[in-house]
Amino acid sequence: MAISRAQLLKELLPGLNALFGLEYKQYGEEHKEIYETETSERSFEEETKLSGFSAAPVKPEGQAIAYDNAQEAWTARYNHETIALGFSITEEAVEDNLYDSLSKRYTKSLARAMAYTKQVKGAAVLNNGFSASYPGGDGVALFSTAHPLVSGGTNSNRPTVGADLNETSLEAAVIQIAAWTDERGLLIAAKPRKLVVPPALMFVAKRLLDTELRVATADNDINALKAMGSIPEGYTVNHFLTDTNAWFLRTDVPNGMKHFVRTPLANSMDGDFDTGNVRYKSRERYSFGWSDPLGMYGSPGA
Repeated sequence: MAISRAQLLKELLPGLNALFGLEYKQYGEEHKEIYETETSERSFEEETKLSGFSAAPVKPEGQAIAYDNAQEAWTARYNHETIALGFSITEEAVEDNLYDSLSKRYTKSLARAMAYTKQVKGAAVLNNGFSASYPGGDGVALFSTAHPLVSGGTNSNRPTVGADLNETSLEAAVIQIAAWTDERGLLIAAKPRKLVVPPALMFVAKRLLDTELRVATADNDINALKAMGSIPEGYTVNHFLTDTNAWFLRTDVPNGMKHFVRTPLANSMDGDFDTGNVRYKSRERYSFGWSDPLGMYGSPGA
């Protein structure tokens, strides 16, 4: 009995999947340093920020208790995108025993293409974060000096004037983050967790966070950023940031930067009946964005 094309495909698919997975992991997943990842079972996701309550007042003796109303502040929407790519190998190439060499070569290229797109999509949220053309649920850019609050005030998660990464600007950012409030004006005691920089700033980041004494000064002072553990998770380099002067701080504010996975990475193969070509494809569906802009602090540089 002759071996059919369908039987041949079943034999080859596991090996190709193994090659694909290996190459994908080696490429790196830098988006995980920025986003919290959650699964999604919907065509899109919406997350609503609640305002909470004002500070509890003193109740005068004999008088009624005060009541407050919680309300919705705004809603963030995540629209999932489908990322897919594939290639085919001709029937003649399969017959001439070229399948193995061609499939190995192009499967690795396919893996790199899929991984590359994910990293570009993840970094794009930060790259576009200073542009009013990409507003969030509160109606302003991710990095803004005027994120509106229900109480009537604002929060700022960027310097008023863009500043390059140095000791002064980094300390000012830590102080600014500590002053953030919730929607009703109550302090939330936010802290930075990790510094995110492009490759051009990795040596600056290393000196600022790991040097025992102050950087670029003749004074014999300690490096307060390091001594106090102001940025406990250190720094990470994101190779897909497009501005060589921009830098960012991921904070401990929950539900900030979000990555929703609607459909995990999946690979499949089949044979085309009309041409006899073997086709291989990869597909995944996801979205990147932010629910609370206080999950990140950013500076575009000077």
